[in-house]
Amino acid sequence: MATDTIIAIDLGRFNSVACVYTRSTRAHTFRTLDTTPADVGRVLAAHPRAVVVIEACANAGWVHDQAIAAGYPVKVANTAAEAWKFQHLKRKTDKDDAVRLAELEAIGQLPTVALPDPATRERRALIAFRQELVGRRVACQNRIRALFAGHGLATPRGHRAWTATGLDGIAAQAKPLADCGPAELWKGMLDLAVTEYRALVDRIADAERALDVLAAADVRTTLLETIPGVGRRTAEAVAAHLGDPTRFASAKQVGAYAGLVPKQYQSGVTDRKGRITRRGPGVLRKLLVECAWCMLRYNPWARAQYARLTGGGASRKKPAIVALARKLLVRCWAILRSGQGWRADPVPAVVSG
Repeated sequence: MATDTIIAIDLGRFNSVACVYTRSTRAHTFRTLDTTPADVGRVLAAHPRAVVVIEACANAGWVHDQAIAAGYPVKVANTAAEAWKFQHLKRKTDKDDAVRLAELEAIGQLPTVALPDPATRERRALIAFRQELVGRRVACQNRIRALFAGHGLATPRGHRAWTATGLDGIAAQAKPLADCGPAELWKGMLDLAVTEYRALVDRIADAERALDVLAAADVRTTLLETIPGVGRRTAEAVAAHLGDPTRFASAKQVGAYAGLVPKQYQSGVTDRKGRITRRGPGVLRKLLVECAWCMLRYNPWARAQYARLTGGGASRKKPAIVALARKLLVRCWAILRSGQGWRADPVPAVVSG
């Protein structure tokens, strides 16, 4: 039988609101607290047999771990689900959000999300941080190109421009900003950009070394690396985000988890499908799409799927790549579920006339 008391906490960065809700009477009280382990612990200690409900956010991990360690059942609400969308409200406060969490749990309609163990959360965070560093590196490259183009110079192009030798050539045009006159400030900005680029390359290398150590110890990542065209960065992201493959009942659930399924609007005779939902981990979705493009060079299965989706490659290339990314994720899920490496589809037999 479900416990009668619910502690629903609307977590904020600095302050949070706890709603203590009684299922049988629907009576509830509120308490404002600092978002600290000490304050959260005091709220939990006052209600020893309650179920704790929190929403998925940056603070959810340590609050979840603290409550579990204290022996409380914990549910993490999926705030991206339709049941948690409250648009066009006249009023929205932290207290309103907390009581909604409690009420949805009380009637059994709380949309929940699985929260991974701390080690997996840390790995996901490092994957996302590495991807953020890569984005900053690309932005730095674009800034350097813009400085060259703005002064009529040939812009750096190709991967060789960003090697150590290529960067030395770029840096030859730069000067320390303090030594630049009013008409050559761009050389000072170039010097700052090259310095930033080199620092980003070092930081990305540090992150990738740490990720490589984790990947080498992860059997699931090794399994996914057997797929032609799937590199370590994509394999580790899929392994870290899918986790236990048995938590998904079908391929549709896997695609929906990554936000790679189309939105749908259905009413009466109207039934429209739109762009993908983009729910779930954006890092995973981005890496899968990038990997889908690369697989066209190395994987016959991917080329065949892409040709079928585009009608021979003549149209709808981007939607086809997104669809291929979803199919790739489903294949990865099947590999993790079976524990067997990549097996290419058999070549259809030629029927003689």
